[in-house]
Amino acid sequence: MIEINSLRPLTGEGKRLFIETYGCQMNAGDSEIVVSIMQDNGYRYTEDVNEADIILINTCSIRDNAEQRIWGRLSAMRQLKKRKPSLIVGVIGCMAERLKEQLIEKGTGVDIVAGPDSYRSLPELARTAEDGSKGINVELSKEETYAEIAPVRLDRNGVSAFIAIMRGCNNYCAYCVVPYTRGIERSRDPQTIVAEARTLFENGYREVTLLGQNVNSYSYGEVGFPELMAMVAQISPLLRVRFATSHPKDISDRLLEVMASYDNICKAIHLPAQSGSNEMLKKMNRKYTREWYLERIAAIRRYMPDCAITTDLIAGFCGETLEDHQATLSLMREVGYASAFMFKYSERPGTFSARHFADDIADEEKTRRLNEIIALQNQLSVESNEAEVGLIRQVLVEGTSKRSEEQLCGRTSQNKMVVFDRGNHSAGDYVTVKITGCSSATLFGEEIFE
Repeated sequence: MIEINSLRPLTGEGKRLFIETYGCQMNAGDSEIVVSIMQDNGYRYTEDVNEADIILINTCSIRDNAEQRIWGRLSAMRQLKKRKPSLIVGVIGCMAERLKEQLIEKGTGVDIVAGPDSYRSLPELARTAEDGSKGINVELSKEETYAEIAPVRLDRNGVSAFIAIMRGCNNYCAYCVVPYTRGIERSRDPQTIVAEARTLFENGYREVTLLGQNVNSYSYGEVGFPELMAMVAQISPLLRVRFATSHPKDISDRLLEVMASYDNICKAIHLPAQSGSNEMLKKMNRKYTREWYLERIAAIRRYMPDCAITTDLIAGFCGETLEDHQATLSLMREVGYASAFMFKYSERPGTFSARHFADDIADEEKTRRLNEIIALQNQLSVESNEAEVGLIRQVLVEGTSKRSEEQLCGRTSQNKMVVFDRGNHSAGDYVTVKITGCSSATLFGEEIFE
């Protein structure tokens, strides 16, 4: 195993690579791995699509509108290829895994199709494409974690970074395409994760987010997710540790004990509920009940009373009644989420629900229910932020506020954005701030001098 002991710079003198990323934080992390692999093979990363020799589009299949955006981008890429016939265009990631046949059809303009587990083969696939053939590899792996590859950090704010700790998913939620596009769960060696986090800290980063489709099912030998969190937190009290995303069935008291024990483990948990109805949860194959979920919420608040809780919610799943929808609204009120990602149900071909259930809620009704969910969450978000007014919070500065060059912005442990006067601070500093006001999305504060 190769230890990651240096921060990978942007280098290379050869052909120019442009990468465009859609979807989740896992995809953002994958793009950084892809750039690292391509740099090792002589490519040079560019942020200008017009000067690229090869364009890779890292895709998402979680909802239909995500895929439609990619088809639109491929249309634009065909126009670029008309101006530069030697241009190579590749589709990588989940959509490549799911739609290989459609992507390689004549007229798409796609030269490379590579699934999430085949990024090591991208240089070879590029050479195949340059020779006039299609470069294709969508084989899923039971072992690949890219553990020893040092990612090239593309979001170069120098403050926060993502670390993928595992890949794949074993949950098979009825609506979800991820197990089919990313394969089964497999976890990275914890020593490579700690080494990557330590390297980031030594190079000035002050926050890492541990990523996985279901991070709290992480397991490598004797190391489970609570032990891994403690190992990363022990690097330095100045290194904040976050994680995403948790599955309610797996969030243990042991994890909550660890989170409560370290000040630098952030007090924020994203706990996707998807629905407040037991009937819908069973149909979704979520493997927990409303009652179990609420017990986990109560446990979080016992261990960490100031922990912010966020969620995912789906409107209009197959067979959802008005009573089921009302159960989701009542769950939202009972929990009081700080924020939420909210979506209409989007049938994904190949999933259990697409094969066994009718997508029987009219789109206009899905939209109506979603709008009710959004309106309620907007109210809850305001209430959550109003409860912060008057509190003292430690803020990690991320950069200059969009509001004014004279102000900075950064996040609290609870993952709430705070805007305050610049003073003598810059990105990466910790600042003690009193919260003086809020909007539905942002807190406002003033520095407290101790």
